[in-house]
Amino acid sequence: MSKAIVSSLYDSDVFRMACRQFDQAADAINLPDAIRDRTKYPRRCLAVALPIKRQDGSVTVFEGYRVQHNLSTGPSKGGIRFHLDVTLGEVAALAMWMSWKCSLVGLPFGGAKGGVIVDPHQLSESELEHLSRRYMQEVINFVGPHSDVPAPDVGTNEKIMGWMMDTYSNHVGHVEPAVVTGKPISLGGSQGRHESTGFGVAYVVQKYLDDLNIPIKEATVAIQGFGNVGQHTALALANYGAKIIGVSDISGGVYNERGIDVKKALEYMRTQKVIRDFDGGEAITKEQLFPLKCTVFVPAALERAITAENAPLLQCRMLAEGANGPTTNEADKIIEDRGDIEVIPDTLCNTGGVIVSYFEWLQNLSNYYWDRDEVMRKLFALLDKAKDAVEAQKRKYKFSRRLAAQTIGIQRVADAKQSRGLFP
Repeated sequence: MSKAIVSSLYDSDVFRMACRQFDQAADAINLPDAIRDRTKYPRRCLAVALPIKRQDGSVTVFEGYRVQHNLSTGPSKGGIRFHLDVTLGEVAALAMWMSWKCSLVGLPFGGAKGGVIVDPHQLSESELEHLSRRYMQEVINFVGPHSDVPAPDVGTNEKIMGWMMDTYSNHVGHVEPAVVTGKPISLGGSQGRHESTGFGVAYVVQKYLDDLNIPIKEATVAIQGFGNVGQHTALALANYGAKIIGVSDISGGVYNERGIDVKKALEYMRTQKVIRDFDGGEAITKEQLFPLKCTVFVPAALERAITAENAPLLQCRMLAEGANGPTTNEADKIIEDRGDIEVIPDTLCNTGGVIVSYFEWLQNLSNYYWDRDEVMRKLFALLDKAKDAVEAQKRKYKFSRRLAAQTIGIQRVADAKQSRGLFP
């Protein structure tokens, strides 16, 4: 075992969870002590104060972060989250998971993540723009097309990415679309990027249902979290023929055993912003979604949603992790011991977003753009390749699917660090 350093800087439940996952994977592949801590801990972080003048004339100072976990395999890559529960430890954990995801699917990126402690819904449009631009201004020497490439995450969107791109471009004196991904199409965004994470989740779910000989038209699905990822997962699975029987968000949930009309639910969400009071089914609480009997359960909200308390209640055949880190270590052990649920881990399941972000970055650098069909073909090809690698690792070493995915990602990052050596 490694004599690991103890980092108080990032200490939090979610960072300790990510570290426990790493330690299990590193032990499984006998990662040498000399490379463990270099591979495990973030390379660097930045904390920034963001003073914003409000519409009433007052000034509010928000706090923001950017963590770059790995810079050994290319520029770091990862979203920016605007949420009240953002912490430095959470951002560090998400950056770590992004490293393994990029590595697993073969992207020339390291992992990064950013966040601002704010409820974006409490800001006016102009205040949100000022905050977005100020954040980019404060991290401007920390990011760039060849150093760190942000993207949208919870609470941010393509409009915010457009503001950030414009801020950076004004700073460097020329248009630089490759500094962020997830931008509007008019500013160099990629076709298919907006829906790529959810569509990728649905594609991987379909592939694993095929492996289990379960016809997708006979599959029922419950989705926890009905933001961008949950909505597009629902839409894609419904288009494949699956029946979406339950969805939930922070406001509550809806259940309909005959199937929810996803397009009507999406239209409702566009105006109401939350699923509560949608008349397409029976109202349920957020907690009542977990024990629904279904073929596929998709946690697509925030991390640590599947816990030791609700894991025993799950009645699904497959758990497809649309969110990052949705299953705690304790819940993971319960599910593994149960043996009746196939887990598609986040490291594989939700990589569609970063894959198409990579495509967007490539298109920006070459100034040559692909149509949506080409983007989706390339996305599904990389997902197929990653799935095959995970299943081969799982069979070879008798690992769980999560351990298989993470050991591949971690080993590739460790190999890159080992090959580059240690700068004196």
